[in-house]
Amino acid sequence: MILYPAIDLKDGQCVRLLRGEMSEATVFGDDPAAQAAKFQAAGCEWLHLVDLNGAFAGQPVNAAAVEAILARCTVPAQLGGGIRDMATIEMWLSRGLARVILGTVAVENPALVREAARAFPGKIAVGIDARKGFVATRGWAEETTVQATDLAQSFQDAGVAALIYTDIDRDGAMQGPNIEATAALARAVTIPVIASGGVSRMEDLIALRDTGVIAGAISGRALYDGAIDLTTALKSLRA
Repeated sequence: MILYPAIDLKDGQCVRLLRGEMSEATVFGDDPAAQAAKFQAAGCEWLHLVDLNGAFAGQPVNAAAVEAILARCTVPAQLGGGIRDMATIEMWLSRGLARVILGTVAVENPALVREAARAFPGKIAVGIDARKGFVATRGWAEETTVQATDLAQSFQDAGVAALIYTDIDRDGAMQGPNIEATAALARAVTIPVIASGGVSRMEDLIALRDTGVIAGAISGRALYDGAIDLTTALKSLRA
């Protein structure tokens, strides 16, 4: 199971939100590229980047910070937030991103996801962010009546590289991930599923790994707070 250190970007800074609320942002640093370099030095295999402002604006906002990270690091990075058309997908992939994450458009324009997955094999992931099993879009500000499992299964034959499943109520709360719901989603599809939201201690990572069906896990606040030591966690997961 791959551990993805998260760098959430708001106004050019590294932050973590509580349950997706922009007003509940804790700033962990004002040099995202330096933070990314620390994660790389600790041995991470991937970076998970989120343009929080972009998720609300519907277009890239923290592009300068993302580009600084890409210029400084050699490990592959995936980015979500505000990527809602083919031009933006092409722009980011041309600038060195290994994978883009499509969230809102997966609900509002699923044909774009399919088109992008055909055009860029292995480089398109779908972000599924849910409250109580139902998908939320536009920076988690809008609730839908779409069930997470139904959305995931609708992309079974689309050729997407991964599904990133976030339980919004767990995100940033340091209360542990929703292992049961994430594993159930992973069993419902053949697409690799990455868990996000609430990973707050080493035991959470082990529990996710031990389901045997979850391909990766994203952690942010726990790494910044020191609740999880990245080097130790990576060694344990590889073992």
